Amino acid sequence: MTEEILLPIESLDPFTLQRIIEEFVTREGTDYGVQYASLNEKVADVEKLLRHGKARIYFDPESESCTILMCV
Repeated sequence: MTEEILLPIESLDPFTLQRIIEEFVTREGTDYGVQYASLNEKVADVEKLLRHGKARIYFDPESESCTILMCV
């Protein structure tokens, strides 16, 4: 089992960061519920969480994928 690597958002190219966030917010199960939010609004919300340290991006070398986790 490999350990996930924390990716500081400052180390990511803006295009790459955008794509990681878009992939995250379009996953099944990330619906906002009754209130509609556009893709751009969802991306902006998650980016704000990342910039304020309330969420982090992790890379899993084994699956070669990224995920965003909320900080508790």
